[in-house]
Amino acid sequence: MKSNTLFLVSIVSVISIISINATAQSATNPFTSRMYFAWGYNKDSYSKSTIHISQPSLGNNYELKNISGNDKIGWDKLFQHPLTIPQYNYRFGFFLKNHPSVGFEFSFDHVKYQLTPGQTANWVGTVNNQVINTNIVIQDNYFFWKLNNGANFFCFNIMKRYYITGSANGKLKLFNLFKAGAGPTVPHVENTLMGNNNKPHFQLGGWNTALEATYRLEIGNYFYFDLANKFDYARYFGLRVYNGTAKQSFFTYEVIGTLGIMLPYKKST
Repeated sequence: MKSNTLFLVSIVSVISIISINATAQSATNPFTSRMYFAWGYNKDSYSKSTIHISQPSLGNNYELKNISGNDKIGWDKLFQHPLTIPQYNYRFGFFLKNHPSVGFEFSFDHVKYQLTPGQTANWVGTVNNQVINTNIVIQDNYFFWKLNNGANFFCFNIMKRYYITGSANGKLKLFNLFKAGAGPTVPHVENTLMGNNNKPHFQLGGWNTALEATYRLEIGNYFYFDLANKFDYARYFGLRVYNGTAKQSFFTYEVIGTLGIMLPYKKST
């Protein structure tokens, strides 16, 4: 809720600043067909979920149910470590020459997911070939689960943008962008299950699909700032754990801020 409030306050402020010298959309076309690249950071929250563990050689086939996860932003200490340590995002995209309100984009969201320590999870299934149904406290040395070097969402998006307002001199323009996309997930899997650690690793581990609503403030001819709300559903499977595999799915809500550069198409001769 705090992130959502910050998002709304920021949007109202941006619109108010622009509207001081705004003019209504005239016959001049506010859309330009350009390629772009952006880099930024995110704040995330996750739905509750279930982790299913299968370890046939150990006689284990169980679930940790109704568990909560949290993110790890890192950008609160942005200049104390490399720029790729925090939860970051990048985007490559372009708008069509003949239909400049329509575009396509490749996006990557480096979001970090880890089980919230100290919570109680329902532990249900088979352990050592014995049926169990009990509660267990999530703690580092016995049960822990991290996609902490990234739950890592890749998406191929289709976009539609709408002009909102702009300054009288055309140097500032505000747009709405709506995006829908899907793609693979490449998580970094690190966990401890019943005291047994896996070997932390990256792997192709599932898919995700997402919807995004963005405010884009274009500044002059080459620069812009995006502030976005994004809703993502990720489904992971075949994740390698100690002597077995795991699967999990959850929803993610992201607030994303990015700075970008726009590059005009080369003029044909």
